[in-house]
Amino acid sequence: MKKYIIWSMMVTSLSVAADIRQNIESIEPQMLEWRRDFHQHPELSNEEFRTSDIVTKHLESLNMNVKTKIAHTGVVGLLDSGKPGPLIALRADMDALPVTEQTDVPFASKVKAQYRGEEVGVMHACGHDTHVAMLMAAAEVLAHNKDEWQGKVMFIFQPAEEGTLGNDPAGAELMLQEGIFDKTKPEAIYGIHVTSSLPSGVIGFRTGPYMAAVDDFELVVKGLQTHGSRPWGGIDPIVTSAQIINSVQTIISRRTDITKAPAVVSFGAIKGGIRNNIIPDDVTMVGTIRNFDMDIRKDIHNQLNDIVHHIGQANQAKIEFKINHGYPVTINDPELGQRMLPTLNQVFGEQMVIDPGLITGAEDFSYFANETPGLYFFMGVTPIDQDYKTAASNHSPLFYVDESALIKGVEAFVSLVQNHN
Repeated sequence: MKKYIIWSMMVTSLSVAADIRQNIESIEPQMLEWRRDFHQHPELSNEEFRTSDIVTKHLESLNMNVKTKIAHTGVVGLLDSGKPGPLIALRADMDALPVTEQTDVPFASKVKAQYRGEEVGVMHACGHDTHVAMLMAAAEVLAHNKDEWQGKVMFIFQPAEEGTLGNDPAGAELMLQEGIFDKTKPEAIYGIHVTSSLPSGVIGFRTGPYMAAVDDFELVVKGLQTHGSRPWGGIDPIVTSAQIINSVQTIISRRTDITKAPAVVSFGAIKGGIRNNIIPDDVTMVGTIRNFDMDIRKDIHNQLNDIVHHIGQANQAKIEFKINHGYPVTINDPELGQRMLPTLNQVFGEQMVIDPGLITGAEDFSYFANETPGLYFFMGVTPIDQDYKTAASNHSPLFYVDESALIKGVEAFVSLVQNHN
């Protein structure tokens, strides 16, 4: 394993009670059955109807107060221990991706769906099926052991973490807009994400900024078509686009104080023209913006806007430019993180809790953590006899989960609730 910074703190007496541990161990087969069923029947963002129906029936069977159809398909269950104490939220995302599965597991997805007007394969290539199964299992354990913890737990099963098409907000933002924290705001919220970039049994955890803010941008450079032999007869959107691409790189390399926080601006696609000797009317470009500081984020947006419009003006091209605001920075509350670190050490083992550094991926858990102190961590699911450095990444059609790692996620959810008081 590569060298990591290891969190160091004495582990206090935080072990789960014997009866809870027995319940956690005994629910593993059911959890795996749920996980495999969800994996075999994945659903895209805001289409998680079957998943949410299964979740709803399970929470209702545990005598929870359950609300459904939040942010289209979201489900929220409230479990009361019957004793005074804090309200804690636990969150799992439910949606799959437009990815055609290439693994050879017997429960591999064969599902097809429409996405951007095309038929695509659908796969839980990011592990959200495991998140739902782990949280369902934690709900059952906590419901059957109310004597071992105090307060209330809000179980949030969230749709559309992977984003939506069009102008609809993603799942976490829309759930908040629809008021899930308005009447009963939790004191803290916890979330787990599986990852192939760590070996099974290892978790990635840090306080402060953890995952990047993300926005995407769309840019159309409108010129004037002309023959390639007579460029002076038109306005060349390809040359204009090239100037924009080169100048945008200086936002990070020359204009952003990267000693404060890292940032990235990347172009992901460019399309213009169809023939070697025809200068086209327009060029379309799309890209992504990632950063870990909201002031830097705002400055990047302003500089992007200035560059694209000024270069367009200098070339007599018209510019259509739009930034689609994505997710804020995911921040682990420092006080909550240090307070609950002994619990994570106890569940996973102190030497297995590592600081993986900043992650330029993004998560809409950030919306919840902006409303109340949040703690989010990654749990490794690459088998220990395989090289996690070359394992297929999350979002890959070959993404693979070592199911033996998942029971620790259940124990973590249960222990965070039990020890939060």
